[in-house]
Amino acid sequence: MRHLGKAIILLLLAANLLCTGLLLATAYSPCLQPTQHPVLSCLGLAFPIFLAADLAFLLFWLVFQQYRCALLPLAGLLLCLPQARTYLPVNLWRATPPENSLKILSYNIMGFGDPATDGGENPVLAYLRDSGADIICLQEYADKRGTKYPGRKDIERALAAYPYHRIDAIGDHKGNQLACYSKLPILSARRLDYASASNGTMAYELAWEGDTLLLLNNHLESNKLTQEDKDLYEDMLRDPGKEKVESGVRQLVRKLAEAAAIRAAQADSIALAIRRSPHRDIIACGDFNDSPLSYAHRVIGENLDDAFAASGRGLGISYNRNKFYFRIDHILLSPALEAFGCTVDRTIRASDHYPILCRVARRE
Repeated sequence: MRHLGKAIILLLLAANLLCTGLLLATAYSPCLQPTQHPVLSCLGLAFPIFLAADLAFLLFWLVFQQYRCALLPLAGLLLCLPQARTYLPVNLWRATPPENSLKILSYNIMGFGDPATDGGENPVLAYLRDSGADIICLQEYADKRGTKYPGRKDIERALAAYPYHRIDAIGDHKGNQLACYSKLPILSARRLDYASASNGTMAYELAWEGDTLLLLNNHLESNKLTQEDKDLYEDMLRDPGKEKVESGVRQLVRKLAEAAAIRAAQADSIALAIRRSPHRDIIACGDFNDSPLSYAHRVIGENLDDAFAASGRGLGISYNRNKFYFRIDHILLSPALEAFGCTVDRTIRASDHYPILCRVARRE
């Protein structure tokens, strides 16, 4: 009987070793160049699964007083502590932002979201008007024609509190738009030069308290998942049969890997613009279409701080459709700036994204 117990422990220890190895592989997958390792670079999406499994192993060993075995999952957790804090920040105590702080709002509005019903006000436009933000960065901005969507005059009337604004077409096909509405003067605006059919980045220079703030509004390459792909993903979750999961995973991973490789070059261009900027105050925000543990997030945020990791709580899931539970919208700040109370606002579900917002102030 004692030999059987030892055999079970050895089997569990081997499983724990595999789990810890996969945890570290997912945690450090952002170090891989997606153009060279497109599939492996997507491993970060599975990080929370192996993090939870490693925690379960740690608790198991402690409950059954196998303290030497518990060192294995503990070592794995310690080695990926920075990644865990980025993916799942706690930040129990929140400092009060100074009075002169800026409120930043970034929101992929999906062309002003789902249409208003019964002649009511468009919920996205009403949310933007009542947000109290000083700077609003919008992705997938579009003037949709029809009585169910706000027209240009409706938008101008609702956002009259923002005397400065820019609406720019992005992508080679010019079929997508980014918008910035600001209470601060917009001194300049330019599109970053990188290849994409429908996505892009706008760089704005804003006048702020006697200095210049560089603001990057990003909409990186979409994963191009069709409705059929999304239905396949949901079907896998409902009925995870072996053959269905294998074929479905191959199909989804292939598309995710292709998009990650395209985003890599875009992220490199954005990171270069940040490194070359003479400005101390820099904010990069928007829809990255990638998780906090991704090459795009790591490279763009190389010299920046993640506002949600620094001042938010929880997973901060920002995509709200088809059970794709990831934070793919981000606000990144230069070290000269400090974030306060970064939040993914789940009170509005009119778009397929939730807005992300925070207060930003200069460090003393």
